[in-house]
Amino acid sequence: MGIRGARSTGRTGRAGRIVTAVVAAALCGTAVAGCGGGDDGAPAAAAVVRTSPIAERLAKLPAAVDGPKVVVGGADAPRTVQVLVDPRCGYCAKFEAAGGETLLKLADEGKVRVEYLLASFLDRDGASGSTKAVNALRASADAGKFAEYQAAVFASQPKGAFTDELLLRVADRVPGLRGPDFDRAVRQAAYAGWVGEAEKAFEATGVRGTPAVLVDGKPIGAKDGSMFDAAAFARTLATAGIGG
Repeated sequence: MGIRGARSTGRTGRAGRIVTAVVAAALCGTAVAGCGGGDDGAPAAAAVVRTSPIAERLAKLPAAVDGPKVVVGGADAPRTVQVLVDPRCGYCAKFEAAGGETLLKLADEGKVRVEYLLASFLDRDGASGSTKAVNALRASADAGKFAEYQAAVFASQPKGAFTDELLLRVADRVPGLRGPDFDRAVRQAAYAGWVGEAEKAFEATGVRGTPAVLVDGKPIGAKDGSMFDAAAFARTLATAGIGG
């Protein structure tokens, strides 16, 4: 992750696709510019708002703020997996639609807890889309809607940047989330301090790119590209003693 100047070998077939996925994963790194969906000047009004295909299951998942993390799943789950993502990272959106959904299904089954570290390092180019999105995600945790909203945010990732209006439009698709408190938190960046703490916690892990999945502090699913394929990532997790 976070490899400078990584290039595809040009191989074709399944092996070539895996190499491409691994290289792609490395592009959203702290040392690599241009990974985000676009600058803050790009229009987001035309962005298509989507929800997760398992939104009903996600709506039932408990979530709690634990310092700079948001923890999804029951406290009695036997294993914990840490997920590091930046809302502007296009490859994070690909992960959330595949490996991320697999993890949340396991959390719904009581087999794992998922600790989210929400990074915003892609805003270092002067944009604020990640910061806005992380702030809104934090607000959704207070409203008891984090898992469902988080999935919808990544599913609705725009070609441009996240704006307050787009984040509120996404919230419209999550029953019970919109309200005076949530809307105010989004528009007034009520959790700006927490967003900074989450970024510092991400940096403290030593991980240099997103998406990243850590089990017992060790990354999984990146080198083989399995994090971008739901079935393959389920097998990767099973190898690590999770789910199965």
